[in-house]
Amino acid sequence: MSLPSPQMILHRTMGSQRAKGHGKIAPGTVKRILGFAARRKTMLIAFLAVSVLVSVIGVVTPILAGDVVNAITAGGPVETIVWLAVAIAVLAVADAAFTLVNRFFSSRVGEGLIYDLRTAVFDHVQTMPIAFFNRTRTGALVSRLNTDVIGAQRAFANTLSGVVANIVSLALTIGVMITISWQVTLLSILLLPIFLVPARLLGAKLAALQHEAANYNAAMSTRMTERFSAGGATLVKLFGSPSNESEAFASRAGRVRDIGVRTAMLQTTFVTALTLVSALALALVYGLGGIQAVLGNLNAGDVVTLAMLLTRLYAPLTMLANARMDIMSAVVSFERVFEILDLDPLIKESEDPKTVPAGPVRVSFNDVRFAYPSADQVSLASLEEVAVLDQRGGNEVLKGIDFSIEPGQTVALVGSSGAGKSTIASLLPRLYDPTSGSVTVDDIDIRDISFESMKHTIGMVTQDGHLFHESIRDNLLLANPDATDEQLWDAVTRARLVEVVRALPDGLDTVIGERGYRLSGGERQRLTIARLLLAALPVVVLDEATSALDSTNEAAVQQALAEAMSGRTALVIAHRLSTVRSADEILVIENGQIFERGTHDELLAANGRYAELYHTQFAAQE
Repeated sequence: MSLPSPQMILHRTMGSQRAKGHGKIAPGTVKRILGFAARRKTMLIAFLAVSVLVSVIGVVTPILAGDVVNAITAGGPVETIVWLAVAIAVLAVADAAFTLVNRFFSSRVGEGLIYDLRTAVFDHVQTMPIAFFNRTRTGALVSRLNTDVIGAQRAFANTLSGVVANIVSLALTIGVMITISWQVTLLSILLLPIFLVPARLLGAKLAALQHEAANYNAAMSTRMTERFSAGGATLVKLFGSPSNESEAFASRAGRVRDIGVRTAMLQTTFVTALTLVSALALALVYGLGGIQAVLGNLNAGDVVTLAMLLTRLYAPLTMLANARMDIMSAVVSFERVFEILDLDPLIKESEDPKTVPAGPVRVSFNDVRFAYPSADQVSLASLEEVAVLDQRGGNEVLKGIDFSIEPGQTVALVGSSGAGKSTIASLLPRLYDPTSGSVTVDDIDIRDISFESMKHTIGMVTQDGHLFHESIRDNLLLANPDATDEQLWDAVTRARLVEVVRALPDGLDTVIGERGYRLSGGERQRLTIARLLLAALPVVVLDEATSALDSTNEAAVQQALAEAMSGRTALVIAHRLSTVRSADEILVIENGQIFERGTHDELLAANGRYAELYHTQFAAQE
């Protein structure tokens, strides 16, 4: 194993300083870490074994070099010198080979661990409820998949092998040096504090600077992400000031620049100090060793061996002095990853899930009450970047909702903004679970239906109609991965979007940009409707699905929706009179309760809240 560089020593010292404030290891953490390590037990053992071999070679080579010098000063024999030189060459080749093998094993172990942790976190995050994503900062969550996972990986790829290799190397080095001259060895070790104490002080300062730089870099990254998105750039163009934006960004970038200069100077100081102490120790070895050699207590080869071994003494001593902090730093990363894995999703699949029968189904809301979960139920303080999560429970937003939708019928929800319409709609596809009461599909509680069956039973078009920064084809295939081109074009045609798609440069394979910003608002909404049409599900939920369409497009899409909803159960939140009129039943939602219910004509005749909404929202459309 090659001698660790001063920069590597400095990096580990800084890492140890960051870990100091962590304190104790959470119970069970070590066991869980070993559980991940056990998946690659054979590879890990081979990795450690090769690390030991490299360390042994590193100590044997100086001994042979000393023997060469002794043979030379003794005048031969030549054969001995040749064989010693051959042995040194063989060890050099072996060292190079073992180093490559060691790197292969370390990369397999390290990258394998990254793969295991990332896939575990990614898969677990997908099980989290919508409430989790509503509260969590995306950047903080992504950081767990990148920064913390890589920090955990270092525990095996660097720290573990470093500790083992350095212990072996240090023990062999000191043992050999003591057998040659315990006096010189002792004096050499006494110089270590001259380097170690300043190194730890510099490490603390550098850790603080790095932490500050990381904060500023994160702030710059967040600002760039927000300003460079299509929506953010539009907002800045409309209301922002380029000079103010530039000044704010330049301020953070300037601070990072200043920190970089200070960091570079401190790092140079550290490297210079290490080089100086090593040179002083080497001078001490040559001085004392030379005197001992002149006095006849040592020979020239021993002095050379001591000098070469000294170069392998300081780095292992320094790293082992920081070993506990290095391990703690890695454990902190593991614990931050385990924090995510330990979050218990509120929405869980039943232990004995049921399947909804094929064909049209009946939907019922039975005395449903609902309050949005509190922060401590669905999130972490570190993901929201707050000191303590809000533990207060949410206010009850639904208060005893009771209604049914018969197979093939459509129920429309109308009411004031914030009355609870979207909350009712989100309960049907089980984005949330009721606080009490039940939502059933064909008399099966949705909490007892398998996730796969839910996916093939209930479809939803949300108000914002989210689209991925992918092609039209990819966005459509989310609903039906096995759909043929003929089915894709049929869905696009029925959504009255075929002319738009054919006019695009790559047709279905055209990438539509972040959130579909290459399309107009109406086109984006029609594409989400095409996705719903392609799914062809027995239950559909439309949360203001036509809100972004003009009258002409709305009429076309309403025809497609009428065709798609024919024989299917539909729950619709509508701001359009045409949708309301065609509904089999209209529910007027106010303050989380059903205030009125009936058909369009019945509710108008009642001259109540619906009639008031009709005259303020729908009369002009008529």
